[in-house]
Amino acid sequence: MPPGRCFRIVWLTVLLPIGCAKPPASRPESPPPPVTVAIAQSKTVPVQIRAIGTVKVISTVSVRPRVGGEITAVHFTEGSDVKKGQKLFTIDPLTYEAAVKFAEANVAKNAALLKGAELYLKRITRGGMTTISGAELDSATTAVESAKAAVAADEAAVNSAKVQASYTVITSPIDGRAGEILATKGNLVASANASPLVVINQLSPITVSFAVPEQQLPTLAAALITGPLKVEVDLRGGGPLATGTLEFVDNAVDVGTGTIQCKAVFANADRKLWPGLFVDVTLTLGERPGSVVVPASAVQTGQQGQYVFVISKDDKAEVRPVTVAFEAGTETVLAFGLKGGETVIVDGQLRVAAGSKVDVKSRPNDTRPVAGESK
Repeated sequence: MPPGRCFRIVWLTVLLPIGCAKPPASRPESPPPPVTVAIAQSKTVPVQIRAIGTVKVISTVSVRPRVGGEITAVHFTEGSDVKKGQKLFTIDPLTYEAAVKFAEANVAKNAALLKGAELYLKRITRGGMTTISGAELDSATTAVESAKAAVAADEAAVNSAKVQASYTVITSPIDGRAGEILATKGNLVASANASPLVVINQLSPITVSFAVPEQQLPTLAAALITGPLKVEVDLRGGGPLATGTLEFVDNAVDVGTGTIQCKAVFANADRKLWPGLFVDVTLTLGERPGSVVVPASAVQTGQQGQYVFVISKDDKAEVRPVTVAFEAGTETVLAFGLKGGETVIVDGQLRVAAGSKVDVKSRPNDTRPVAGESK
């Protein structure tokens, strides 16, 4: 073999092992995911039931005429507040006043006939003796009694005519707010099958009707024993409107919906509640001391149920199964699984794995600047 060829083979043999001995480049470790945390609080929380309610009036009256005739006056403006007994409409009273006078005239006529019949009977029986036959005496006595009955009937007719005449002035039967005037001055109205002249709604006090799930009925029944229950209402997506008390719980569960109807009464002096308004209802049943409360965003749901991520002292995430008692606005009250004072993740859970280290970006009551911030 030529010398040059041997040299090339040896050189390749030496270089190949050196090239294979170079270690592969290592990947940089991923930084821990950033999370926001909160501390579980142990405190007294209200036990509440939330529902959607409808504002309803306690009393509504459709004002109708009791007598027929022409409306000669309207004494209020539509949409105004009216008081019980306040004059609303006047119907032409002339016909009814004439009927009263006619009935009074009949009373006077029959009263005169009665007086004459009594004088005649007294004259023929003067001194306890009579010179007429028994039949004539009976006739005179009957005339007196008949005249008395006629006077009594006429007096009743007078009273009836006066009542009919009084119906020409229509007054409000309740305190409330008048609606649209449905019959104005000059219209003829009738008492039979009459359409309403105006509808009056009582706005103060007022009720809110809402439904409670049947599962809550035992708790509700137990709370009712302790006394009146507070009910708060607010506009859907708005601020609070009023506070009242639970006044009515129906005597049966609706089998179609699985709920029971309830009503709360509100003073509504400021007229914030209007009939037909939909409101959010919060019924407070009592208080639960020593409850563990976390932000609602801390509670996650997985295949095994609900859980939270608890942060250990070395900033590692631990999966902790929990049992939710109930929701309280933006907070969740836990029945089991967590103690007050433990730290839970409230944001960033999707990037966290059980047992992994996390980067806590903000801590409650932590005055240290968060990474990337400066004082």
